[in-house]
Amino acid sequence: MRTSVGIVLVSHSPRLGAGVAELAEQLGGGAVAVAVAAGTEDGELGTSAELIEAAVRQVDSGAGVVVLPDLGSAVLTARAVLVELGEPEHVVLVDAPFVEGAVAAVVTASTGAALAEVVRSAQEARQANKF
Repeated sequence: MRTSVGIVLVSHSPRLGAGVAELAEQLGGGAVAVAVAAGTEDGELGTSAELIEAAVRQVDSGAGVVVLPDLGSAVLTARAVLVELGEPEHVVLVDAPFVEGAVAAVVTASTGAALAEVVRSAQEARQANKF
């Protein structure tokens, strides 16, 4: 079994997070571990440090983890979690568009790409023209 970079999607909305994960996983052929940390523990809108930390641990197979937040407090909460974890070098919070960045990251990770390449792919999704 090949080890790939894991992806964590951090969203305020459980439904948004699940939908983006569904799309990205399908396009990645199911070859990449994707975890969703979306909403609060009780399923409401918001962000949860506990859910983010659990998601990072869930997808961390040793090749690295890309964390993609949607906006606002998702970014702040993810940053706080990474500080709490000791800012591990193999876990990278990426500034990228949520949907396009997730798809790019998962597709790139599915090829066996290294962490830096997966990060770069997610970031470059910002430059992709839709038409």
